[in-house]
Amino acid sequence: MRRLPSLNGLRAFEAAARHGSFTGAAGELNVSQAAVSRMVRLLEERLGFPLFERRANALVPTPRGRALQPGLTAAFDAIERSVDAVSAMRTGPVLTVGVGATFAVRWLIPRLGGFHAEHPEIEVRIATGGASQPIRDDWTCGIVLGDGHWPGHTVEPLFTAGMLPVCAPSLAGSLRRPEDLPAATLLSNSQWPNDWVQWFAAAGLPAPPARELSFGSYAMALQAALDGVGVTLGIEPYIVDDLAAGRLVTPFPLAVPMGRSWYLVSRPARREDPGFAAFRAWLCARAAAEAPPSA
Repeated sequence: MRRLPSLNGLRAFEAAARHGSFTGAAGELNVSQAAVSRMVRLLEERLGFPLFERRANALVPTPRGRALQPGLTAAFDAIERSVDAVSAMRTGPVLTVGVGATFAVRWLIPRLGGFHAEHPEIEVRIATGGASQPIRDDWTCGIVLGDGHWPGHTVEPLFTAGMLPVCAPSLAGSLRRPEDLPAATLLSNSQWPNDWVQWFAAAGLPAPPARELSFGSYAMALQAALDGVGVTLGIEPYIVDDLAAGRLVTPFPLAVPMGRSWYLVSRPARREDPGFAAFRAWLCARAAAEAPPSA
Protein backbone atom coordinates (compact mmCIF):
# COMPACT_ATOMS: atom_id res chain seq x y z
CA MET A 1 0.00 0.00 0.00
CA ARG A 2 1.40 3.36 -1.03
CA ARG A 3 1.79 6.00 1.68
CA LEU A 4 1.82 9.18 -0.39
CA PRO A 5 1.37 12.78 0.73
CA SER A 6 -1.46 14.78 -0.79
CA LEU A 7 -1.20 14.74 -4.57
CA ASN A 8 -2.65 18.25 -4.65
CA GLY A 9 0.13 19.36 -2.36
CA LEU A 10 2.78 17.68 -4.50
CA ARG A 11 1.34 19.31 -7.63
CA ALA A 12 1.30 22.71 -5.94
CA PHE A 13 4.91 22.37 -4.77
CA GLU A 14 6.18 21.10 -8.13
CA ALA A 15 4.51 23.91 -10.05
CA ALA A 16 5.71 26.56 -7.59
CA ALA A 17 9.27 25.23 -7.71
CA ARG A 18 9.24 25.15 -11.51
CA HIS A 19 7.80 28.67 -11.83
CA GLY A 20 9.72 30.10 -8.91
CA SER A 21 6.59 31.62 -7.40
CA PHE A 22 3.19 30.79 -5.95
CA THR A 23 1.66 33.21 -8.48
CA GLY A 24 2.95 31.25 -11.49
CA ALA A 25 1.81 27.98 -9.96
CA ALA A 26 -1.64 29.44 -9.25
CA GLY A 27 -2.03 30.44 -12.91
CA GLU A 28 -1.06 26.97 -14.14
CA LEU A 29 -3.28 25.14 -11.66
CA ASN A 30 -6.19 27.59 -12.04
CA VAL A 31 -6.46 28.25 -8.30
CA SER A 32 -5.66 31.25 -6.12
CA GLN A 33 -2.18 32.12 -4.91
CA ALA A 34 -3.38 31.64 -1.35
CA ALA A 35 -4.62 28.13 -2.19
CA VAL A 36 -1.21 27.17 -3.58
CA SER A 37 0.54 28.57 -0.50
CA ARG A 38 -1.81 26.66 1.80
CA MET A 39 -1.36 23.34 -0.06
CA VAL A 40 2.42 23.67 0.06
CA ARG A 41 2.34 24.54 3.78
CA LEU A 42 0.18 21.47 4.51
CA LEU A 43 2.59 19.32 2.49
CA GLU A 44 5.53 20.65 4.49
CA GLU A 45 3.69 19.84 7.73
CA ARG A 46 3.00 16.33 6.46
CA LEU A 47 6.66 15.79 5.46
CA GLY A 48 8.06 17.40 8.57
CA PHE A 49 10.51 19.74 6.84
CA PRO A 50 10.34 22.98 4.78
CA LEU A 51 10.47 22.91 1.01
CA PHE A 52 10.89 26.65 0.40
CA GLU A 53 12.62 29.59 2.00
CA ARG A 54 10.01 32.32 1.83
CA ARG A 55 11.79 35.62 1.28
CA ALA A 56 10.33 39.07 0.69
CA ASN A 57 10.61 38.99 -3.10
CA ALA A 58 11.60 35.40 -3.83
CA LEU A 59 10.62 31.81 -3.28
CA VAL A 60 13.78 29.70 -2.93
CA PRO A 61 13.65 25.89 -2.64
CA THR A 62 15.50 24.38 0.26
CA PRO A 63 18.07 21.63 -0.44
CA ARG A 64 15.34 19.03 0.17
CA GLY A 65 12.98 20.96 -2.07
CA ARG A 66 15.58 21.06 -4.87
CA ALA A 67 16.09 17.30 -4.49
CA LEU A 68 12.35 16.55 -4.59
CA GLN A 69 11.28 18.72 -7.54
CA PRO A 70 13.01 16.91 -10.51
CA GLY A 71 11.48 13.54 -9.62
CA LEU A 72 8.03 15.06 -9.25
CA THR A 73 8.33 16.88 -12.59
CA ALA A 74 9.32 13.64 -14.34
CA ALA A 75 6.47 11.76 -12.67
CA PHE A 76 3.82 14.33 -13.61
CA ASP A 77 5.18 14.48 -17.18
CA ALA A 78 4.86 10.68 -17.41
CA ILE A 79 1.29 10.84 -16.11
CA GLU A 80 0.44 13.48 -18.71
CA ARG A 81 1.91 11.36 -21.52
CA SER A 82 -0.03 8.31 -20.37
CA VAL A 83 -3.30 10.24 -20.23
CA ASP A 84 -2.66 11.74 -23.68
CA ALA A 85 -1.89 8.30 -25.13
CA VAL A 86 -5.07 6.80 -23.72
CA SER A 87 -7.12 9.77 -24.89
CA ALA A 88 -5.74 9.35 -28.40
CA MET A 89 -6.65 5.68 -28.62
CA ARG A 90 -9.21 4.91 -31.28
CA THR A 91 -12.43 3.23 -30.23
CA GLY A 92 -13.41 1.94 -33.66
CA PRO A 93 -12.40 -1.30 -35.41
CA VAL A 94 -8.73 -2.02 -36.11
CA LEU A 95 -7.82 -3.66 -39.43
CA THR A 96 -4.34 -5.17 -39.89
CA VAL A 97 -3.54 -6.18 -43.46
CA GLY A 98 -0.50 -8.33 -44.26
CA VAL A 99 0.69 -7.61 -47.79
CA GLY A 100 3.85 -7.76 -49.88
CA ALA A 101 5.79 -4.51 -49.94
CA THR A 102 5.63 -4.05 -53.72
CA PHE A 103 1.89 -4.64 -53.92
CA ALA A 104 1.36 -2.27 -50.99
CA VAL A 105 3.42 0.55 -52.52
CA ARG A 106 2.34 0.16 -56.14
CA TRP A 107 -1.36 -0.63 -55.74
CA LEU A 108 -2.88 -0.73 -52.26
CA ILE A 109 -1.50 2.38 -50.56
CA PRO A 110 -2.37 4.79 -53.42
CA ARG A 111 -6.00 3.66 -53.06
CA LEU A 112 -6.27 3.54 -49.27
CA GLY A 113 -7.38 7.17 -49.16
CA GLY A 114 -10.63 6.13 -50.80
CA PHE A 115 -11.25 3.43 -48.20
CA HIS A 116 -10.46 5.83 -45.36
CA ALA A 117 -12.85 8.42 -46.79
CA GLU A 118 -15.64 5.81 -46.77
CA HIS A 119 -14.73 4.35 -43.36
CA PRO A 120 -12.88 6.92 -41.23
CA GLU A 121 -13.81 4.98 -38.10
CA ILE A 122 -11.58 2.03 -39.08
CA GLU A 123 -7.92 2.18 -38.13
CA VAL A 124 -5.85 0.52 -40.90
CA ARG A 125 -2.45 -1.00 -40.21
CA ILE A 126 -0.28 -2.32 -43.04
CA ALA A 127 2.11 -5.16 -42.16
CA THR A 128 4.66 -7.02 -44.27
CA GLY A 129 3.39 -10.35 -45.55
CA GLY A 130 4.49 -13.04 -47.96
CA ALA A 131 3.44 -16.25 -49.67
CA SER A 132 5.33 -18.42 -47.19
CA GLN A 133 3.36 -16.95 -44.29
CA PRO A 134 0.09 -15.64 -45.71
CA ILE A 135 -1.43 -14.50 -42.42
CA ARG A 136 -0.20 -14.18 -38.86
CA ASP A 137 -2.34 -14.49 -35.77
CA ASP A 138 -2.31 -10.74 -35.16
CA TRP A 139 -3.37 -9.87 -38.72
CA THR A 140 -6.95 -9.46 -39.81
CA CYS A 141 -6.27 -10.65 -43.35
CA GLY A 142 -3.57 -10.94 -45.98
CA ILE A 143 -3.25 -10.11 -49.70
CA VAL A 144 -1.05 -12.82 -51.15
CA LEU A 145 0.32 -13.88 -54.53
CA GLY A 146 0.10 -17.64 -54.92
CA ASP A 147 -1.85 -20.62 -56.16
CA GLY A 148 -4.89 -20.04 -53.92
CA HIS A 149 -4.22 -23.08 -51.73
CA TRP A 150 -4.00 -22.15 -48.05
CA PRO A 151 -5.75 -24.82 -45.95
CA GLY A 152 -7.76 -23.54 -43.03
CA HIS A 153 -8.21 -20.10 -44.56
CA THR A 154 -10.92 -18.41 -46.56
CA VAL A 155 -9.47 -17.50 -49.95
CA GLU A 156 -10.98 -15.05 -52.45
CA PRO A 157 -9.38 -14.22 -55.83
CA LEU A 158 -8.58 -10.58 -56.58
CA PHE A 159 -6.32 -10.32 -59.64
CA THR A 160 -4.67 -12.66 -62.06
CA ALA A 161 -0.97 -11.97 -62.58
CA GLY A 162 0.10 -11.34 -66.17
CA MET A 163 3.51 -10.30 -67.51
CA LEU A 164 3.99 -7.96 -70.45
CA PRO A 165 6.94 -5.87 -71.64
CA VAL A 166 7.00 -2.27 -70.43
CA CYS A 167 9.48 0.54 -70.89
CA ALA A 168 9.81 4.29 -70.74
CA PRO A 169 8.16 6.16 -73.65
CA SER A 170 11.60 7.24 -74.87
CA LEU A 171 12.49 3.62 -75.70
CA ALA A 172 9.22 2.56 -77.27
CA GLY A 173 9.98 3.98 -80.71
CA SER A 174 12.67 1.37 -81.35
CA LEU A 175 10.36 -1.52 -80.43
CA ARG A 176 7.92 -1.98 -83.30
CA ARG A 177 7.57 -5.76 -83.05
CA PRO A 178 8.61 -8.48 -80.58
CA GLU A 179 11.55 -9.43 -82.80
CA ASP A 180 13.12 -6.07 -81.89
CA LEU A 181 13.49 -7.05 -78.22
CA PRO A 182 16.79 -8.97 -78.54
CA ALA A 183 18.48 -5.69 -79.51
CA ALA A 184 17.16 -3.94 -76.39
CA THR A 185 18.49 -4.11 -72.83
CA LEU A 186 16.29 -6.58 -70.99
CA LEU A 187 15.79 -6.02 -67.28
CA SER A 188 15.14 -9.05 -65.09
CA ASN A 189 15.00 -9.82 -61.39
CA SER A 190 16.14 -12.74 -59.30
CA GLN A 191 12.65 -13.36 -57.91
CA TRP A 192 11.43 -14.55 -61.33
CA PRO A 193 14.58 -15.63 -63.19
CA ASN A 194 12.70 -17.31 -66.05
CA ASP A 195 10.17 -14.58 -66.77
CA TRP A 196 11.73 -13.47 -70.08
CA VAL A 197 12.19 -17.08 -71.20
CA GLN A 198 8.51 -17.69 -70.54
CA TRP A 199 7.41 -14.54 -72.39
CA PHE A 200 9.65 -15.18 -75.45
CA ALA A 201 8.30 -18.74 -75.70
CA ALA A 202 4.70 -17.47 -75.59
CA ALA A 203 5.55 -14.96 -78.32
CA GLY A 204 6.97 -17.73 -80.49
CA LEU A 205 10.53 -16.37 -80.31
CA PRO A 206 13.83 -18.09 -79.51
CA ALA A 207 15.21 -17.79 -76.00
CA PRO A 208 16.28 -14.24 -75.15
CA PRO A 209 19.95 -13.31 -75.44
CA ALA A 210 22.23 -13.22 -72.44
CA ARG A 211 22.38 -9.40 -72.61
CA GLU A 212 20.37 -8.64 -69.52
CA LEU A 213 20.60 -6.54 -66.41
CA SER A 214 19.51 -8.47 -63.35
CA PHE A 215 18.24 -6.92 -60.12
CA GLY A 216 17.64 -8.35 -56.68
CA SER A 217 13.96 -7.40 -56.61
CA TYR A 218 11.10 -6.68 -58.96
CA ALA A 219 10.79 -3.15 -57.57
CA MET A 220 14.36 -2.31 -58.65
CA ALA A 221 13.87 -3.71 -62.15
CA LEU A 222 10.68 -1.70 -62.54
CA GLN A 223 12.40 1.48 -61.35
CA ALA A 224 15.15 0.90 -63.91
CA ALA A 225 12.49 0.66 -66.63
CA LEU A 226 10.92 3.91 -65.42
CA ASP A 227 14.35 5.55 -65.65
CA GLY A 228 14.79 4.44 -69.27
CA VAL A 229 17.51 1.85 -68.60
CA GLY A 230 15.77 -0.88 -70.58
CA VAL A 231 12.69 -3.06 -70.95
CA THR A 232 11.27 -5.16 -68.14
CA LEU A 233 8.31 -7.45 -67.78
CA GLY A 234 5.64 -5.54 -65.95
CA ILE A 235 3.46 -7.51 -63.55
CA GLU A 236 -0.24 -6.71 -63.42
CA PRO A 237 -1.57 -4.93 -61.41
CA TYR A 238 1.71 -3.34 -60.26
CA ILE A 239 1.98 -1.27 -63.44
CA VAL A 240 -1.57 0.03 -63.94
CA ASP A 241 -0.91 3.45 -62.42
CA ASP A 242 2.32 3.96 -64.37
CA LEU A 243 0.59 3.01 -67.62
CA ALA A 244 -2.34 5.32 -66.92
CA ALA A 245 0.02 8.20 -66.14
CA GLY A 246 2.17 7.58 -69.23
CA ARG A 247 5.31 6.86 -67.21
CA LEU A 248 5.45 3.43 -68.82
CA VAL A 249 4.16 2.10 -72.13
CA THR A 250 3.54 -1.39 -73.46
CA PRO A 251 5.14 -1.77 -76.91
CA PHE A 252 3.45 -5.17 -77.39
CA PRO A 253 0.07 -6.22 -75.97
CA LEU A 254 0.92 -9.87 -75.26
CA ALA A 255 0.37 -10.58 -71.54
CA VAL A 256 1.60 -13.99 -70.40
CA PRO A 257 -0.06 -15.48 -67.29
CA MET A 258 2.35 -16.19 -64.45
CA GLY A 259 0.23 -19.08 -63.25
CA ARG A 260 -0.41 -17.32 -59.96
CA SER A 261 -2.93 -14.77 -58.74
CA TRP A 262 -3.51 -12.36 -55.90
CA TYR A 263 -5.91 -13.52 -53.22
CA LEU A 264 -7.53 -12.07 -50.14
CA VAL A 265 -6.75 -14.58 -47.39
CA SER A 266 -8.48 -14.60 -44.00
CA ARG A 267 -9.54 -16.93 -41.23
CA PRO A 268 -13.22 -17.92 -41.09
CA ALA A 269 -13.49 -16.43 -37.59
CA ARG A 270 -12.71 -12.97 -39.01
CA ARG A 271 -15.65 -12.91 -41.39
CA GLU A 272 -17.86 -10.99 -39.00
CA ASP A 273 -15.27 -8.42 -37.90
CA PRO A 274 -16.75 -5.00 -38.78
CA GLY A 275 -13.43 -3.67 -40.07
CA PHE A 276 -12.77 -6.72 -42.22
CA ALA A 277 -16.26 -6.84 -43.68
CA ALA A 278 -15.98 -3.23 -44.86
CA PHE A 279 -12.44 -3.72 -46.21
CA ARG A 280 -13.34 -6.93 -48.01
CA ALA A 281 -16.29 -5.28 -49.77
CA TRP A 282 -14.19 -2.27 -50.79
CA LEU A 283 -11.19 -4.34 -51.91
CA CYS A 284 -13.22 -6.78 -53.99
CA ALA A 285 -15.08 -3.93 -55.67
CA ARG A 286 -11.81 -2.15 -56.56
CA ALA A 287 -10.26 -5.37 -57.82
CA ALA A 288 -13.26 -6.10 -60.03
CA ALA A 289 -13.23 -2.56 -61.42
CA GLU A 290 -9.50 -2.65 -62.17
CA ALA A 291 -9.07 -6.27 -63.23
CA PRO A 292 -6.38 -6.41 -65.95
CA PRO A 293 -7.61 -7.36 -69.45
CA SER A 294 -5.93 -10.75 -69.09
CA ALA A 295 -8.06 -11.58 -66.00
